[in-house]
Amino acid sequence: MNATFHASSHDPLGWHGTTILCVRKDGQVAMAGDGQVSMGQTVVKNNARKVRRIAGGKVITGFAGATADAFTLLERLEAKLERFPDQLERAAVELAKDWRTDRYLRRLEALLAVADKDRSLLITGQGDVLEPEDQIIGIGSGGNYALAAARALIDVDGMTAEAIARKAMGIAAEICVYTNGRYVLETI
Repeated sequence: MNATFHASSHDPLGWHGTTILCVRKDGQVAMAGDGQVSMGQTVVKNNARKVRRIAGGKVITGFAGATADAFTLLERLEAKLERFPDQLERAAVELAKDWRTDRYLRRLEALLAVADKDRSLLITGQGDVLEPEDQIIGIGSGGNYALAAARALIDVDGMTAEAIARKAMGIAAEICVYTNGRYVLETI
């Protein structure tokens, strides 16, 4: 299963620059997001924070796409988690249903990678809630590169989820012009 998606097929402003990677291994989950935001061929920000904790620190989220749209969706997800505590999958499904059916939410262009101690999920505006078989999610402009690197490293003995995420993000930053090496990494 390919768990890599781009936030929008239509990008009128030419904004690029998100790489989010989520890796789960041996009971640890690590999510990293680079800090680069580009407009056309210009880097407009190097230290954007695209990975955050919600639900009292129990859930790690990462987003790709329009920032305001992503924040709207994260607020809605947090409200769902308040309604369904410690039920990430149910909260994600409820958010995806709203996102797909609500006229306002349907226009939001973002993707969410979310993880708790038990599950890693990708939530899309098409109503999808996906849990990849290999427990690795890559989204955004450099998501394919980070995903490929993480898959290559996942079976290396002695590498933790955090070490894999760091190495894979470094590889993505070397390949993708819309990804930098300044990333935020959170672990559970």
